[in-house]
Amino acid sequence: MSWVRVYIHIVFSTKNWEPFLNSSDLRKKVFQHIKQNATEKDIWLDCVNGYQDHAHCLISLGKEQSISKVAQLIKGESSFWINQNKLTENKFIWQDDYWAIGVSESSLQSVRDYIHNQEVHHSKESFNKEVNKFMKKYGWALIKENE
Repeated sequence: MSWVRVYIHIVFSTKNWEPFLNSSDLRKKVFQHIKQNATEKDIWLDCVNGYQDHAHCLISLGKEQSISKVAQLIKGESSFWINQNKLTENKFIWQDDYWAIGVSESSLQSVRDYIHNQEVHHSKESFNKEVNKFMKKYGWALIKENE
């Protein structure tokens, strides 16, 4: 038997950063569904949360899982479910891209706290500003520089 524990923090946004997830009730419903769907697909989803235009997931990859496959399963099924249940006025779509960073065991609790406190965090800092800081921290090209 193999034992694997590789934690990944995945962040993905709505298409064109539209604030589709514009109420806490809607976000709660969507994130609960994402958690349930992940369980059904044998994805270890430690926690999920987000704000109006994005979601954060802390996952642990299984021995035969890839980041891209897990992201595809989470994003694809959740957007299908949101549209099937007509939870948004317009057609819901996640952005194609995502950000993924490995998380050490020693940082797990701080990442969980960060994910759980998205509403408070984004009352002080916009997602655009957060993305720019994230991209700069990891040396990636900035996607959006309008803030």
